[in-house]
Amino acid sequence: MMAEEKYKIVVFGAFGAGKSTLIQTLDPQAKHIEAEGAGGTTTIALDYGRVQLGEKRIYLYGTPGQERFEFAREIIGAGMDGAILLVDATSPVDEFVEHLHTSLKEEKIPFVVFLNKCNQVGARPDAAQEHFAGAETKTVSAKDRRGAREGLEKFVGRLRPHTAEKKA
Repeated sequence: MMAEEKYKIVVFGAFGAGKSTLIQTLDPQAKHIEAEGAGGTTTIALDYGRVQLGEKRIYLYGTPGQERFEFAREIIGAGMDGAILLVDATSPVDEFVEHLHTSLKEEKIPFVVFLNKCNQVGARPDAAQEHFAGAETKTVSAKDRRGAREGLEKFVGRLRPHTAEKKA
């Protein structure tokens, strides 16, 4: 029997950064719990998707991007193997995104910064990379399956997995 490597990866980021889009791009069968709000639809609980990369099974969890859902991020993040901090390169890094970044560092959670929307007008991926100097960063489009998958695969390749035996 071969051991399958399993990873819980949690996607953090601000409202509108592209967390739901990223997960749905990586797994078109992903589940999404949302509600209508003043600014359109928003994730109110979580996104959930799965990706198989060879013998690696990746469980992706997307978190709500509003400050008031800190309790949900804590619940969803419990037991994570790593995190993706998805940053909208068209917006300056704000206090909320910096809080997410600082929390991941303080908790010693392995993470990567995915810079999204880099091809849009007003994007400043260079400023975001400078802001997160010292952290692994990758320019991605949450809508580009191949690029997002490559970024995920590279990141997961440096993590320690949870192992479980496969059933024959």
